[in-house]
Amino acid sequence: MRDKKRIIFITSMTIFLMLLILGFAKAQEKLTGEEIVKKSQQIFFYAGTDMKVKVLMKLISKSGKERIRELTMLRLNKGESGEQKYFMYFHRPADVREMTFMVWKYLGKNDDRWLYVPAIKLVRRIAANDKNSSFVGSDFTYEDISGRETMEDIHTLKGEESLNGKSVYRMESVPKDERSAYYSRKVSWIGKETFLPLKEEYYDKRGELYKVFTADKIESVQGMATIMQRTMANIQNGHRTVVTFEEVNYNIGLKEDIFSERYLRSAPRQWIK
Repeated sequence: MRDKKRIIFITSMTIFLMLLILGFAKAQEKLTGEEIVKKSQQIFFYAGTDMKVKVLMKLISKSGKERIRELTMLRLNKGESGEQKYFMYFHRPADVREMTFMVWKYLGKNDDRWLYVPAIKLVRRIAANDKNSSFVGSDFTYEDISGRETMEDIHTLKGEESLNGKSVYRMESVPKDERSAYYSRKVSWIGKETFLPLKEEYYDKRGELYKVFTADKIESVQGMATIMQRTMANIQNGHRTVVTFEEVNYNIGLKEDIFSERYLRSAPRQWIK
């Protein structure tokens, strides 16, 4: 009986050690470029089931002159489909006050985007080929706001290194269709700890550095790593845009009916205060 117990014990320990070794080996497997970017996109654009944030946007000229944009952004994830809806309401300055912007984000097809201009009481549908245009005069594009599908680019892991004391993956992303993006390639430094993009360099069609994105401040909000301040700088003309998040809240129970043309014209006051 004692020998039988010993055999069972040895067998159990052997199986346990094998599982432990296999689990460790699995943990040590390197992620592919595609997997790294997908995980980064998920954390960057899909945190929580929904989100509300007050956004302060500073548009800074080469000479240092500033223009301010203040808005409230609402974002809703649609289950596990990867689809999302965005709603943005502008508080100031006076020339954009009460302007609203809405995105219905899909996977596998072009997003739908609308802009309501209160001065002329007009809802304007933004064409798919306008996604690379400037978002309200900033250095961010419409696509930068809601994200670009990972399947549109070829993502290659170029190495692992350190950036400002943080361990990062250095990625290169090249559009499969050069007409689909304003850049010829993008180099990203993605934090190993948070999987957030800490820095991105965009190169124009001539291969010259065009814009640089930096995550200037990261905080944990409701247990989720969140970029609280970010900058997009146009290297070629010296203009830059600094975006600061204030009053960030996740999982607040947004309803889908908010994201409609009705509320573009008459914003839901309880959510955009």
